[in-house]
Amino acid sequence: MLVLAAGIVAVGAEWVTGNASLIVSAVMLVAVVTIIWTAFVGGLDTRRALAPYGLLKPGILWLSLFFLAPLWSMLQMSLSSKQNRFDFFPSFSWEWGNYTTAFSDYGAQFGRSFLYAAIATLFTLLIGYPLAYVIAFRGGKYKAVLLGLVAVPFFTSYLIRTLAWQNLLADSGPVMSVFNATGFTTVLEALGIITNGQIMNTPASVIGGLTYNFLPFMILPIYVSLEKIDVRLVDAAMDLYSSASAAFRRVVLPLSLPGVFAGSLLVFIPAAGDFVNAQFLGSPNTTMIGNVIQDQFLRQLNFPVASAMSFVLMAIITVSVLIYAKIMGTDDLV
Repeated sequence: MLVLAAGIVAVGAEWVTGNASLIVSAVMLVAVVTIIWTAFVGGLDTRRALAPYGLLKPGILWLSLFFLAPLWSMLQMSLSSKQNRFDFFPSFSWEWGNYTTAFSDYGAQFGRSFLYAAIATLFTLLIGYPLAYVIAFRGGKYKAVLLGLVAVPFFTSYLIRTLAWQNLLADSGPVMSVFNATGFTTVLEALGIITNGQIMNTPASVIGGLTYNFLPFMILPIYVSLEKIDVRLVDAAMDLYSSASAAFRRVVLPLSLPGVFAGSLLVFIPAAGDFVNAQFLGSPNTTMIGNVIQDQFLRQLNFPVASAMSFVLMAIITVSVLIYAKIMGTDDLV
């Protein structure tokens, strides 16, 4: 299995080319034939011993070809140097300056991305948890309908949903019309949510778009956790003279933390790398790191710097997730 994975990464990442790639491919073929032959002639005990590895093989091969190999290629590109804008084949030269550029030139975009993602995650939790709770404990025979309504936005393209928010948040749109009619515009202006009588092209519009687009990813995991809770536990707490709020804090909330943890990751990780909402609902002052990476890859054609920023983004997200998992105590959430 390790030989196959290493071979796929070597060929996919172009560690070996030409005749060498043919040799590696032949070695992988021999390894596959050897495993099959061993399972065929080894008897029932041998097949039972090899069965777990056989079940893991498709996933390992898939990850090796479509994750590890591209990841290695991007790492190699992030350490390459480019002579000029029209150099479409940067050469590998251990150019660590690309990472320095990622931090020094685009630190504000990194900070803004994680701030917006964190606020959007918090908002989706505040909105999604009550909705999931109502569906799980009060939905009754309408649970399927309510869950279907939660999933309905997925039937529409992510881009179209974001563009629809342009009309909702436009100066003459329904949101601003309500704010102007109720006098909330002055209050929101004082709070910094609205700028110059506009909510479009502000951090609030970008965060609102992120919250809306990723809200189902928070609701569904929390609903699954709440659905598994035995309501008799709450009844038992009430029989022991616990108040409704105390029963929620001590019984329901702890048992639903796995869903909160999963939902937070499903929202925060894609939101931190999102570029669609900032592009269509924001302004140059709300640019996120995803917009910069897109620009460097597709417009500036600066593949080394774009790859370095991508690796920095992945590293920060990985560390953040590990810290969050430690704080949440995921070992106790299983």
